[in-house]
Amino acid sequence: MKKSFLSRRDFLKSAAMVSIPFTLSGLPLYGLTRQNVPLVNENNDKILVLVQLQGGNDGLATIFHAAQYANLNAVRNNIIIPENSILNFHNGYGFHSAMQGMKDLWQMEALGIVQNVGYPNQNRSHFRSTDIWNTGSSAEVFENKGWIGRYYDLDYSDYPNGYPNTANPHPFALTMGKIVSETCQGVNANYSLSLLDPLNPGTALVGAGGDIPSNCYGDALSFVNETVLQTNAFASVISTAAKAGNNLSPKWSNLTTDLANKLKNVARLISGGLRTKIYIVQLGGFDTHDNQVVGGTTNTGIHSNLLKELSDAVCAFQDDLRLLNVADKVMGMTYSEFGRRIRSNAALGTDHGTAAPVFLFGSCIQQQILGEHPEIDTQVGTEDGVPMQFDFRDIYGTVLHSWLGLEKSEVKNILYPDMQTLSLFKSGCTATTSAIDFDHEGDFQINVFPNPASHLLRIQCSKIDKPMKLSVFDGKGALIHSMVMESNANYNQSIELNVANYPPGSYFVHVECNGMRKTKKFIKI
Repeated sequence: MKKSFLSRRDFLKSAAMVSIPFTLSGLPLYGLTRQNVPLVNENNDKILVLVQLQGGNDGLATIFHAAQYANLNAVRNNIIIPENSILNFHNGYGFHSAMQGMKDLWQMEALGIVQNVGYPNQNRSHFRSTDIWNTGSSAEVFENKGWIGRYYDLDYSDYPNGYPNTANPHPFALTMGKIVSETCQGVNANYSLSLLDPLNPGTALVGAGGDIPSNCYGDALSFVNETVLQTNAFASVISTAAKAGNNLSPKWSNLTTDLANKLKNVARLISGGLRTKIYIVQLGGFDTHDNQVVGGTTNTGIHSNLLKELSDAVCAFQDDLRLLNVADKVMGMTYSEFGRRIRSNAALGTDHGTAAPVFLFGSCIQQQILGEHPEIDTQVGTEDGVPMQFDFRDIYGTVLHSWLGLEKSEVKNILYPDMQTLSLFKSGCTATTSAIDFDHEGDFQINVFPNPASHLLRIQCSKIDKPMKLSVFDGKGALIHSMVMESNANYNQSIELNVANYPPGSYFVHVECNGMRKTKKFIKI
């Protein structure tokens, strides 16, 4: 019988799905799940830092608005922080009392906020929703490659074969921690390397010298040996950059948290000349079903501690980049798999919800609050979450296009065809000069009536000068209805929607036109 041997390419593809016990800085490396190569070059030296808030951050306990505080207090009075402890920073907006660092960032004009970020048909499972955010896919698609991985696959789909090399001697991406980020999973391998200590990344020993047999075992052993050699080569580049780098911000002096240490190492590596383009850091603990706060002193507790850790670390990081004179080439972004529900529960916590705010930070980030603050209804259902206003893939797409320099057509292929770029960056900071899709000046208004509605809901839209997309979501974020309407000459649209067969409850009309988004709630009775 003829023997069938696994080709190296097939082995690489299959190995990407399993764990191989390499060690770097005392941590396990997932076989083909880590590697490197920078796109940082003379034409685009931009760097992206992703901060993953694991567990689902409660956006309604992170950012407040004075006009909604009373209603929010009515539906979560056992966990809401005192109004007089909120850190006011802009036109009625305020941060949680633990977030002085974020307020400082805002005053440094190095912080932007996008409100109500999510995706249609929100999945409230940690595993599945994290997968959706990491892959940049829709809720209906099961994608096995990360959105950063697909970005790298455009030019480096042969990776890890032949890397590092003269053209690409540095890691593509680094995850500061024990497990590489799935955002960087590509067609053959994960482009990210996991790292604990940049000054001592460690090395691994190559196994079994001598002749390697020409069989499946030999192919696997060759792969393992080559991966170890790659790991050692990257370790040398990392340690060299760490030794050449520095940290200058005095804000680090009192910070000993895990996130602060990770971001401090990122700043050191960037200042030391490491040409890695993507860094990922993670902060866990946001799944606050119970004891989110301490009863009686609601501005303390688990969530307060996490927000302080995030806020202080990001502020110190940005200050360090400024003092190191590398701030103009670095931007950061937070993301979390979902927000929490509007109503609190009886256990001093909140349950899995839908949309939540995203923070963008950096000297090139436009100082703004994009989107409207969630409108709180005191009669909100126990399962209702914050309705989506912005699709998270539009933020990803804007970063890929405006910051990392991809063509819009490439971005749409990576993410989704309807991707629209947003106004996230200051003028002169972007890698591209094409116009954004988001139109601040062309704002429009929508109104829904009667509300509550029993049979027909009328949707009135004004200042419509382009085709608009209308979607209806239920309180859990599930897409109920979607349609595209053409514009008319007088810039107004009046639509009748038959809701007679909708189950009683809360719903949201979401309208998109010319990059602008508006969401209005209605009750079906």
